[in-house]
Amino acid sequence: MNLLKPSKRGLKIIIVGCGKVGRTLVDRLSKEGHDIVVIDKNQDTINSLVNLYDIMGIQGNGASYNTQLEAGITDADLIIAVTNSDELNLLCCTIAKQVGDCASIARVRNPDYSKEISYLQEKLGLVMIINPELEAAQEISSILSLPSTLEVSSFAHGQSEMVEFKIDEGNVLNGLAIKDLNSTITSRVLITAVKRGSEVTIPSGDFVLNAGDIVLAVGTRRFARIFLGEIGFKTRQVKDCLIVGGGKASYYLAKILLQSKINVRIIERNKERCEELAVALPKATIINGDGGDEALLREEGIEYVESFVPLTGIDEENILLTLYANQVSDTKVVTKVNRINFDNVLSQLNLGSVVYPRHITAESIIAYVRAKSASGDGDDILTLYHLLDQKVEAIEFKIREESKATGVPFSVLSFKDNVLVAAINRNGKIIIPTGSDTIEVNDTVIVVTTHTGFATILDTLR
Repeated sequence: MNLLKPSKRGLKIIIVGCGKVGRTLVDRLSKEGHDIVVIDKNQDTINSLVNLYDIMGIQGNGASYNTQLEAGITDADLIIAVTNSDELNLLCCTIAKQVGDCASIARVRNPDYSKEISYLQEKLGLVMIINPELEAAQEISSILSLPSTLEVSSFAHGQSEMVEFKIDEGNVLNGLAIKDLNSTITSRVLITAVKRGSEVTIPSGDFVLNAGDIVLAVGTRRFARIFLGEIGFKTRQVKDCLIVGGGKASYYLAKILLQSKINVRIIERNKERCEELAVALPKATIINGDGGDEALLREEGIEYVESFVPLTGIDEENILLTLYANQVSDTKVVTKVNRINFDNVLSQLNLGSVVYPRHITAESIIAYVRAKSASGDGDDILTLYHLLDQKVEAIEFKIREESKATGVPFSVLSFKDNVLVAAINRNGKIIIPTGSDTIEVNDTVIVVTTHTGFATILDTLR
């Protein structure tokens, strides 16, 4: 991926907590040119990050007034609290608001607090509260609503969808040039990116699709589904789901699926947790047992269930359960991976749909940081996704004022290489742009690119 420096100023950012999400944020934000200070109680953790990145590290309690002063809170632009404690994260941000004049973001995962997000955000003055488990559950539910896809990304408040899918040998797209798509497919969709092997391409009309390609296509929510149906994919959501592991992500996922009338069974080892889940999810079936037990999985119908989601706290167990499910059934499997960084190895295992909660969390924060570094108010980037093994960015920009990008036909605008304007949302209408279309003030514009670091629509132009 081509790395760009931020189009405006780098921010001074304090990150409290250097776990999975904290490390991911350090990696992404330091590469985009921001001034990072990390706070953690573990000196060895701090040392490992300071040795890898050009950042500062402070050992201590991130909610301590003196520790925050030492980290430079008085002139910081943003504090991000992502420790393992919801309460500590909220306290960090509350103290920061009293001491400095910086924006604050807290990770809050407890379901009790998730019902009070708006209240907490308003009363504590937070720009964002993030819940990785809830966001992972929402992404998994989107995939299960279109089980033939590898990933589903929503834009324009759900009115537009970008779907990721793999072309099989017998698919009508195999051997078809993109410019000939409209002669075969009636749906108004746009192929935005193709991954072939390890290479990712923003394709032109002459690009010929092949079996084995992983494709990103964008359209309205309705037409994305019609398109998938036309090329032979199932577009009906699953009827049932078997989940292994009874943690927070499982609770959130089960609640979403039950609301969609999907039958849910959860296998959980801990009897006490099973009892809690039975009370919290009365319409779900809770099974006390070892989700890694082959006999139990067969007894619970893994060979016949329409979807299977391993959500244990151990990545290796989730991966092994996925491989087992793929071996014994045709069920749709979604794998949650928290920690493992061997993306190339995982892609060779043919796991299908893989969800990374730390990436989902980081994307929300990076979108805010980029917008804030560009405009100071944090409102220009509405949505940011990293797709196709993190090699493609899909960004939704809000166009707030006239510029050299507005009012000019696409046939005249000169975009950088490997940049594609995939869709425009104008007053709720989704436009797949042609050469005669223009970008106008108040539009939201979806851009797909192999670059990283775009903070405004102007960054896409030559």
